[in-house]
Amino acid sequence: MMIPPKDLNIVWGKDNRYWSVPQNQGSPAELHQVSWLEVTGSVGETSPNKKYEVGFRVSLNPDAFGWGKYPMYIMIKRGKQGKAASTKINMNPNLKGEFEISGKLDKSKEQSRGGSDDARLYFGLYEVWSGKWKGGLKIHHAFITEFP
Repeated sequence: MMIPPKDLNIVWGKDNRYWSVPQNQGSPAELHQVSWLEVTGSVGETSPNKKYEVGFRVSLNPDAFGWGKYPMYIMIKRGKQGKAASTKINMNPNLKGEFEISGKLDKSKEQSRGGSDDARLYFGLYEVWSGKWKGGLKIHHAFITEFP
């Protein structure tokens, strides 16, 4: 399943000083500069008996800055009250072209707490701890892959 940038919740995404988030399907969201990177989304109808990979297809502009020194995290959880699984991402600032960053959520009893919200999978890409400015990231789409 692919999720276009316009369907993601991008903190500061509506402020064109920080982000350009196009409303058409084929264009990436482009980060101009932020010190608080938070991009989240959710999808319904997932199964607690399955494993999921959540990721983002991204690229860096030639003038990208602030990457590589501080890690980003992809966090995933099932249900609002679920326990988040996180994956640390150390992005190489010299990467060229589009590439994928991702994290996994294994099936487990801890991930399902009961309640009406359990079928919803929540995910996000974060770098909110360093307080350092970063820019030049393009998010082409988020993706979710289900495994048995």
